[in-house]
Amino acid sequence: MNDQPDFATSPFDAICQTDEQGNEYWSARDLYKILGYTQWRNFQSVVVKRAMKACEENGRDVSDHFVQSYKVIQHGKGSAQSAVDIRLSRYAAYLTVMNGDPNMPIVAMGQEYFAEQTRRQEIADQMAALPEEPRRLLYRARISMDNQRLNEAAREAGVISPGDFATFTNHGYRGLYNGETENMIHARKKLAENERILDFMGSEELGDNIFRAVQTDAKLRRENIKGKSEANQTHLEVGKEVRETIKRLGGTMPEDLPTPTRSIQQLQREEQMRVEQSQQPPLFPL
Repeated sequence: MNDQPDFATSPFDAICQTDEQGNEYWSARDLYKILGYTQWRNFQSVVVKRAMKACEENGRDVSDHFVQSYKVIQHGKGSAQSAVDIRLSRYAAYLTVMNGDPNMPIVAMGQEYFAEQTRRQEIADQMAALPEEPRRLLYRARISMDNQRLNEAAREAGVISPGDFATFTNHGYRGLYNGETENMIHARKKLAENERILDFMGSEELGDNIFRAVQTDAKLRRENIKGKSEANQTHLEVGKEVRETIKRLGGTMPEDLPTPTRSIQQLQREEQMRVEQSQQPPLFPL
């Protein structure tokens, strides 16, 4: 039995909104109801006020995270009234919930939710701050694990022989790379026969392929797809969808991204030398 909260279906996700600039926020009036408070005035004057004080003490600009707004409150017989509200950033919502009464069951759930979500955001921010070469090492290790899981899902679908897997892999590349197979990508990158294309991808290109692998794996399992042809078609379609997503976001197509001059193996050797010289633990497992 899984005792962890299901963050994908959390009520705190359900009340999350997006402003005109695409920034997420929570209405304090929505939040206080979900948490189980009955009086807005008490919630605002005690819980929100404590959260604003914590924000200030943490060196953050309160006005960036707690923005006064107005919310239309519906009353009986169709009447409505405009009432003062506060738009809370994720950080502000986190502080607000953390300053709630932990003896209230929903408050305790909210504290766990926002603590987990905040930690995920911290990890994402740390990843974004990584220089290119360490990020390449990390993404290359990640895609090895994702491909292993994808191959397990493909095997369950009926992809069995080495030839089957080569065909399955090429369908994914063809979708993502506008028709290019693995051999075609290898030739375009001008690699030696024993060199692998994944070892000569930058972090952005590796990220594109991670997204393709993860989403194909999820679709194969979720829809219980069976048969080699069906699995191949799924990989092709997901690759195309990832490509379309990149296009909609204004990103660079994977085939147009530069090929790094140094392989992953070279970066790993340099990392090993750094570890030996400094006698410090490695940044990533080698």
